[in-house]
Amino acid sequence: MNLKEKIGQFFSPAAFIHDTEDNIQAMEQLIQKHHLGGITFFHSRHSAAANFEKRQEKLDYSNTLEKLLVQINRYQKISKTPLLISIDAEYGLAMRIEETPQYPYAISLGAISVENADLVEKVGYRIGKDLKSCGIHLNFAPVADINSNPNNPVIGYRSFGTDKEKVSKFALAMYKGMEKAGIGACYKHFPGHGDTDVDSHLGLPFLHKSKRELLEEELYPFIQGIQAGVDTIMVGHLAAPALSAGKNIPASISREVITDLLRKELGFEGIVVSDALNMKSVSDMFPEPGRLELEAFLAGNDLLCFSEHVAEGIEMISQKGEISQIDKSFERIMSLKEKLGIKNTVLTKHVHFDWESHDKLNEKLAMHYISTISKNKDTDIFNCRSFAKVSVFSPLFNPFFTEIDNYQSTPSFEINTIHDMAWEDIKQFENLLIALYIPSVKPVNNFGLDLKVMEGLGELLKSKNCQLYVFGNPLALKWLPNQGHAVKITCAFQDFEPVQMKAGLNYLDEMDAEGKFQL
Repeated sequence: MNLKEKIGQFFSPAAFIHDTEDNIQAMEQLIQKHHLGGITFFHSRHSAAANFEKRQEKLDYSNTLEKLLVQINRYQKISKTPLLISIDAEYGLAMRIEETPQYPYAISLGAISVENADLVEKVGYRIGKDLKSCGIHLNFAPVADINSNPNNPVIGYRSFGTDKEKVSKFALAMYKGMEKAGIGACYKHFPGHGDTDVDSHLGLPFLHKSKRELLEEELYPFIQGIQAGVDTIMVGHLAAPALSAGKNIPASISREVITDLLRKELGFEGIVVSDALNMKSVSDMFPEPGRLELEAFLAGNDLLCFSEHVAEGIEMISQKGEISQIDKSFERIMSLKEKLGIKNTVLTKHVHFDWESHDKLNEKLAMHYISTISKNKDTDIFNCRSFAKVSVFSPLFNPFFTEIDNYQSTPSFEINTIHDMAWEDIKQFENLLIALYIPSVKPVNNFGLDLKVMEGLGELLKSKNCQLYVFGNPLALKWLPNQGHAVKITCAFQDFEPVQMKAGLNYLDEMDAEGKFQL
């Protein structure tokens, strides 16, 4: 390869599964003209824009998986050098593709005891197998950030928790699982995005800590991962002045952070990936097309993710990049491709998932992560039949209630708004079993919650004997008043059918809540 073809291997621009034929042909031309090293797949341009416009749309696109396979095959066929196909699938293909296997969020897995870290490795393995069956080589996961800031708008459910030891062990277990499946994995977001309160899709977060504090906390999982041999790390768009010679610049374009700290001081010799270069925290800094790509490369990134100015970036790097650095990054990327067997990639037309074993794994995991968050009163009152079941933000007929009805059938009600008639109907019951289904896993728009309904639930907790089961992100409970008045609060985390059924058994005292989670 000539110089510019080598540099082309550093680029992994975004491809959108639900794209027009014109867009797909434009990507094919980009691959052929600039000798791209890889492509990073996203669901659609519309859903990607939701990050920036703070929307929570649920987009209904059909045949997403089939479209992905067609695009991968088309792009691989016309590429002179096999492409490194990557995706951001932290909890499985379902993060980007409808009707594909979904596994628990990191926050759910984080409730599992450290002694059962092998279960997290099994999840990583299953995710890896699913991705590999589609022709994907690299997953931008796991998140190795410690969720130490409760107001973090972008990490939250994506982290294994607040304890650095558990985060470190579980991130490595997830990484090893994917590696065992033959998939590349990637620690993120170096030097640690957990203790921030700004979404880096929208602005620049700051870590106002000393280097010693960062080494002891945020950097700890990454250091442990490097010592264990992880070979890919993504650098986040967040400023840590203590690591960048006092400069308030994103770590992703800081030579002090990437070259001096990550490479020289911490001894990392693998692939350094930039976080998406279209994110507002960095994209607004350099209006000149290609300049951001140059700065990211000069700082020490090998793989430039979601570059929107490929041609200009290649031109600038060819003019201002050092040949020795270009050659070194090129060697790293080609070594990764060789390790992942990309030269021998077989094009896939159809994928069949083992749904039965997928459900069995989710069922087994639930037994280990369902957690009793609080227990304030004697729960014997629920052994009587004089209680009602209340489903909040979800249909009346759900697997949780169905499992309970198999043993003791009691009246059920559904609440979605503060005006529902069910509020009057449940007044006659002293004892209530409330199933709260959190509408959104993300904190945008208060997790999708109707706060009037949450206030109403808070009043029920005060006036009735209430036992609460939470299906979804438990961090949303910040919007529920009077939690201390609940008889018991149990978090099931996920609303998967097998999880709801296990939660039903837990309510019936047929299964213990082994998970350990604290708000």
